[in-house]
Amino acid sequence: MNFASPLLSSVRSRRGLAWLLVPLMLVTFFAAPAKADNPLVQHVYTADPAPLVHNGRVYMYTGRDEDGSTYFTMNEWRVFSSADMVNWTDHGVPMNLGTFSWADANAWAGHVIERNGQFYWYVPVRQRSNGQMVIGVGVSSSPTGPFRDALGRPLLGNAEIDPHAFIDDNGQAYLYWGNPNLWYVRLNADMISYSGGLTQIPLTTAGFGTRTGNSSRPTLYEEGPWVYKRNGVYYNVFAAECCSEFIGYSTAPGPTGPWTYRGTVMPRQGSSFTNHPGVIDFAGNSYFFYHNGALPGGGGYTRSVAVERFSYNADGSIPQMNMTTAGPPQVGTLNPYVTQEAETIDWANGIETEASSEGGMNVGFIENGDWIRVKGVAFGTGASSFTARVASGTSGGNIELRLDSATGPLVGTCAVTGTGGWQNWTNTTCNVSGATGTRDLYLRFTGGSGYLLNINNWRFATGATSGNLVTNGNMESGTTGWTVFGSGTLSSNTSVVRSGSRSLLHTGRTGSWNGPSQDMTSKLTSGRTYTTTLWVRSESGTPSVRPTLALTANGTTNYVQLTPAATANANGWTQLTGTATVSWSGTLSNARLYVETASGTDSFYLDDVSFQ
Repeated sequence: MNFASPLLSSVRSRRGLAWLLVPLMLVTFFAAPAKADNPLVQHVYTADPAPLVHNGRVYMYTGRDEDGSTYFTMNEWRVFSSADMVNWTDHGVPMNLGTFSWADANAWAGHVIERNGQFYWYVPVRQRSNGQMVIGVGVSSSPTGPFRDALGRPLLGNAEIDPHAFIDDNGQAYLYWGNPNLWYVRLNADMISYSGGLTQIPLTTAGFGTRTGNSSRPTLYEEGPWVYKRNGVYYNVFAAECCSEFIGYSTAPGPTGPWTYRGTVMPRQGSSFTNHPGVIDFAGNSYFFYHNGALPGGGGYTRSVAVERFSYNADGSIPQMNMTTAGPPQVGTLNPYVTQEAETIDWANGIETEASSEGGMNVGFIENGDWIRVKGVAFGTGASSFTARVASGTSGGNIELRLDSATGPLVGTCAVTGTGGWQNWTNTTCNVSGATGTRDLYLRFTGGSGYLLNINNWRFATGATSGNLVTNGNMESGTTGWTVFGSGTLSSNTSVVRSGSRSLLHTGRTGSWNGPSQDMTSKLTSGRTYTTTLWVRSESGTPSVRPTLALTANGTTNYVQLTPAATANANGWTQLTGTATVSWSGTLSNARLYVETASGTDSFYLDDVSFQ
């Protein structure tokens, strides 16, 4: 759904890239707390939110309404994540109808739950052999997938829709589902089988409220059950009384009832005739997820996910809340001095996302005037430079760095030239001035006509020194700037490259501390924090590579481990990135940056090294 260009389907066919590979000014300024902007995602339609909290992030699993739909035309599921409830990262399509060879339609509302390090995604789909709606299970060891079919067949045959899983305090898991009825089954510990029969929950008016004017469906319950436990009370939040639906809820003393209807969570609002609840606690707050038709072209079949923060009443009841465009306040701020995915977005105009050859997703289909907003970026005392990972199959364009609005103060401009392909990635770096305090950041793209560039990730650097301190960090000038620390031989390699046409290969290492090195003595500032990024690939095995600084001052050498963490993997290459503060006493007489391994003497390739 690209409001500045053709619809996704035609755009994809014109570019034909990695989609085919996927199965699926220095005044310190302190802003008021940033808030989210509803809907949470603007470049695709999303529906039926299923939020999950895992390791300090919220993962939001959704369905995907196809552009221009006049029915529930849904072929894939999506996942987005956030650490601040404001800026959401698009992780793409970890599961689609093709995941289930026996299904042919209706990738509808599902739910993800984690158990024993595995993530289980329960989804309703249409079975090809008989046309019935059934429930399948996808499984993955990562919250972002990819997911595979856990069973090779449905978990539940001839089932109703909207499955939701819940694990009680005693370890017993349940799966709930249903429209027009409400069912549950007790799941076994493996989460892909069940014990006992399928049980239908009585839909009494005491339990689920009274519907008027429909004798065949006397209660308010419609679909989309969301069951959870809080302070000893079991809650069932559900879509009520179509159409259009509102969100109601019931409570019970146990996971299977008896249920008592408690009232309205969200009244009928928005331009979608359906709604779908999701409730979580995160960072000391409670959040209610839902969907509406608020985006351009939105409606009952082209929906978008939104979220509100709320507080339970003293008696544990859920307050009634309304849809807003502001959404909840930001939790914390965003750190611009570590690598951020370009598809981490608060709001966007014109862009789309696609699968990247470097792994994960990138922002693409960028045209003149498109932009991305990232909220609550904590620049602190000021940024000095900006580096982005970019590609262009044309002549490129520019990335304008603006604050507060798309036409706000310009703090830097990075030029992007053609790279020879939409997935031929390289780094571009530019100076930055005036980015201080906590501000909203806009990446505004400018250039000629047509598609300009793709962007995979970005980061800022601090301090008075700007730009990459490493000479020939992209290895395109052979071994220029690089020497051997210890033993072995450095050579320029053209057959195994991460980007461009060359990499660096270190062979004949006799100690783990041997590695490619550069002199940094005249480049370092004591007390400054530096960010290092590199890509490494082993000739054989998996070396535990780490960049290290050897600092000699007053005759004493100290070793600073820059301890980066792996952030991306692609085509056998691993990206490492991290930050470290360097300091010394007295006069610095020798400082070397070198790349070593924690153990072993494997030969390894090195490419795209940045230290700034």
